[in-house]
Amino acid sequence: MRTMKAAVFEGIEKMVVRELPIPEVEEGGMLVKVEACCICGGDMRNFHSGLRYGVEKQIMGHEIAGVVEEVGKGITRFKPGDKVAIAPDVSCGECYYCKRGLVNLCMNHKMLGTNWAGGFAQYIYLPPVVMRRGFVEHVPEHLSFQEAAMAEPASSVIACQEYNNVSLGDTVVIIGDGPIGCMHIEVAKARGASKIIMVGLTRLDSVPQFNPDHIINSATQNPVEEVMKITEGLGADIAICAAPVTAIQQQGVEMVRKRGRVVLFGGVNKNNPMTTLNSNTIHYNEITVVGAFSYPSTGLLKAVKLIAEGRISAKKYVTKTVKLDEIPEGIAYAEQGKALRVAVLPWA
Repeated sequence: MRTMKAAVFEGIEKMVVRELPIPEVEEGGMLVKVEACCICGGDMRNFHSGLRYGVEKQIMGHEIAGVVEEVGKGITRFKPGDKVAIAPDVSCGECYYCKRGLVNLCMNHKMLGTNWAGGFAQYIYLPPVVMRRGFVEHVPEHLSFQEAAMAEPASSVIACQEYNNVSLGDTVVIIGDGPIGCMHIEVAKARGASKIIMVGLTRLDSVPQFNPDHIINSATQNPVEEVMKITEGLGADIAICAAPVTAIQQQGVEMVRKRGRVVLFGGVNKNNPMTTLNSNTIHYNEITVVGAFSYPSTGLLKAVKLIAEGRISAKKYVTKTVKLDEIPEGIAYAEQGKALRVAVLPWA
């Protein structure tokens, strides 16, 4: 029996490296050798508060890049040796939302790293349903595995800005100086935004390389007041809340113009998800507050393409790598603002 090493989440803040059997490849399935899997903000939240859907034990990790090891009968799109990027979402294809092309809102939504074993392992097996209803895309040879692993978070950022029509001439505030916030800078620039304002706290040293027009340090400055100064009292066209903190959502409502838009990007801790927004400001200023989650069926392919073209500089994001047995340290490293994205290298 062939075995692999995998980091298994076995309870709150408990991650153990185990020697596990490498799954057998069935008809319609595919086995991938994982070369890089980045630690997502969702992985950090799950590490501290537990997995969704009542899952108690699992191999986490869902920003994955690797090489096809073996394909099952019936798989013709991929062959052993192909370089691939993998994203976690799996839709049912049958519900109200899937039938309307809104696969990210699937009523039976499932994920690699939660419902199936994820990428914090030397191999990941993609069963037939994942191959049919999930996200796997070829990666150009010139991209590194760490760059390719950044395609998954890039998919969400691109979809968010497309859905919210960030466009030529917009003033965009991005609240959150992590890798997602920095990626929002790059995508907003690519879409023609004329003024990009970054509001951050812990990782502002990394932000200048992405060239926002203004940087606001929320530790020493009042973000709402500063945005109003920059916009001469008008407010921003759109504020994207790209950090898992409800307080920034409240700030977002106060810093957009009348008929501005506030986007709640990403989730907060599931044990404390409630927020308070000024309903009078929303009402009288006709502000739109929307959520942004995941991406359409073309999302991962589009992200790989933009990274390959250099429109998103993925190589800037992974600033720390760890081994399988160092994942808790990698999570702490990211949470302390010592890295933008941390990549797990299962074969290191």
